[in-house]
Amino acid sequence: MWEKIWNQEKIAYGGDYNPEQWPEETWEEDMRLLKLAHIDTLTLNVFSWAALQPSEEEYSFEKLDKIMKLAKDHGMKVCLATSTGAHPAWMARKYPEILRTDIHGIKRKFGARHNSCPNSLVYRKYSVKLAEKLAERYQDFDNIAAWHISNEYGGECYCENCEKAFRIWLKNRYHTLEELNRAWNTSFWGHTFYDWEEIVLPDLRSEHMSEEETAAQGISLDYRRFNSDSILECFRLEYEAVKKYTPEIPVTTNLMGAYKPLDYQKWGKYMDFVSWDNYPSNEDSASQIAFHHDLMRGVGDGRPFVLMEQTPSQQNWQPFNALKRPGVMRLWSYQAVAHGSDAVMFFQMKRSVGSCEKYHGAVIDHAGHEHTRVFREVAELGAELEQIGREILGSVSAAETAIMFDWENWWAIEYSAGPSVSLKYKDEVLKYYEALHSQNIPVDVIGEGDDLSRYKLVIAPILYMTKPGVDERIRAFVSQGGTFVTTYFSGYVDENDLVVIGGYPGRLRDILGIWVEEIDALPEHKKNEFIYGGQTFEAGLVCDIMHLEGAEALAEYQEDFYAKTPVVTRNCFGTGSAYYVGTRSEKGFYQKLLADICSQSQIMPAAKVPEGIEAVKRVRERETYLFLLNHTEEEKEILLSEHGTDLIAQKTYQPGENLTLPPKGTAILRHRKSVEK
Repeated sequence: MWEKIWNQEKIAYGGDYNPEQWPEETWEEDMRLLKLAHIDTLTLNVFSWAALQPSEEEYSFEKLDKIMKLAKDHGMKVCLATSTGAHPAWMARKYPEILRTDIHGIKRKFGARHNSCPNSLVYRKYSVKLAEKLAERYQDFDNIAAWHISNEYGGECYCENCEKAFRIWLKNRYHTLEELNRAWNTSFWGHTFYDWEEIVLPDLRSEHMSEEETAAQGISLDYRRFNSDSILECFRLEYEAVKKYTPEIPVTTNLMGAYKPLDYQKWGKYMDFVSWDNYPSNEDSASQIAFHHDLMRGVGDGRPFVLMEQTPSQQNWQPFNALKRPGVMRLWSYQAVAHGSDAVMFFQMKRSVGSCEKYHGAVIDHAGHEHTRVFREVAELGAELEQIGREILGSVSAAETAIMFDWENWWAIEYSAGPSVSLKYKDEVLKYYEALHSQNIPVDVIGEGDDLSRYKLVIAPILYMTKPGVDERIRAFVSQGGTFVTTYFSGYVDENDLVVIGGYPGRLRDILGIWVEEIDALPEHKKNEFIYGGQTFEAGLVCDIMHLEGAEALAEYQEDFYAKTPVVTRNCFGTGSAYYVGTRSEKGFYQKLLADICSQSQIMPAAKVPEGIEAVKRVRERETYLFLLNHTEEEKEILLSEHGTDLIAQKTYQPGENLTLPPKGTAILRHRKSVEK
């Protein structure tokens, strides 16, 4: 659990560098500037396939050889990409079957990126061949820190390649048409299949009425699974290709947080370490950003991850590309480290002069020199990271609270034909996460298959789908003393999106001690109310109408024909407790409910701090690192309860002293446990 991501001397600092887009005579000046900014790690070769393979039989590595030598000669570590995120134009012309088809059934032409069908045998052949050639050529470079497969995998394809591959995937999953027809409930609307070749893709020419609305949820859900698996297989093929020559070099690809099309919980199992690209808007809250870091850490089984990309300044794809205000880049970088990153990386090192990313922020601006605000901030942060050195590397979270996040639930809930078009899975998860984050309660974001025994409290908002084994793990967790919280629209269906007969919440019913008879969907302007802990809170979106089967009511509805019926319940089960929240409420309710539960479970915040300060801990055997992050525009005084040394300010504090954090300021307090004699 304490291993480093790669052979690091410090928190890696750098990011995407594309010298192939610039004349060679500019490279040395770039190196001077990057060294001045304390950059030590470069991501190279991300989109160079066309340059590396100008024709089917021809490969050209001369320029990349020079770039690799340039990095090595200047003491830079390299995160070497395989360039397979955008195939060359000649490949699309000669092999048009490589091109994707969209959900409307329209075949793409050459252009953009991630335009390769993941089930194209041509794409798989040449992408793997290129990855293997790169690994063979550069295997003796001792400064390669990691392999970076492709770039930001994503999207979907609905072509004939995929249709054929989908049928094979279905045969492997269901084995017989009888089982497939049962799982998909094909007796509905006369959809029964009598031959595998009769199965077509669920797109806007078949089952879909819109991209998110389908007549056959089981088919569309399986296609989401298949698409994620297909793209994952492309990653795995390249992974094996580079490992053939460089088995000791770790391999990753950059994920994208809560990216809906790909099941990252499955992807994380095949990555040597998780890396991801963090691009929040200026309007995103500290808790929204923190959630994605914790999600990515969870995808990697709790190990440290890499912040592979962020912008030093503005982005280029937001509707309004606002600048990061002074201090925000530093603050958000340290926030990533606080939540588990062992690197701070940027896109990009140098601004390009053309195309859609020419106004995306960079360390080296179009001005071409070091006399810019952004460069100064990058250099200052780089100097601090050099000072921190090896500290922090490999340390992890020690959360006693976990939130379940499951991609298959996400897909199934938002394909569901009810109860409300306003029901969005991620939004509901965030309500619980934000309530904990606002109170500085450490949280792990985990998958349904992860070990629950390490936690005191597990929260599973909208656990709509209970896949095999999930209810058994929850049942064991609660019966052995754990506390479990779930919500409305939970336990309704099995892994095939077929309703579990016998009453909601299905397989969770005995654990929760309730029976949900009906669910009332409210329009956005309409609210009910309930009283919890002496305070009145709103009930909106949906209202479960339920009966107690051993649970106690903690709150009741105040209005409508179901007034005086339970809305929030608690059930004693074994030596633990299970809570059920039958509606969507407001921020204050979630904060109060979870504060009460955490108090009862003796779950403590990372630190007691003023409002607006985020407190996060990373730990190892003897050290604890307390990050204090000031997300406000005001100076804050923090009363410290224990001895610690600020790794940034190089100042030691005693218990009872005040630490002053300036606006957007950060402190990292190291506390060392004494060695027992």
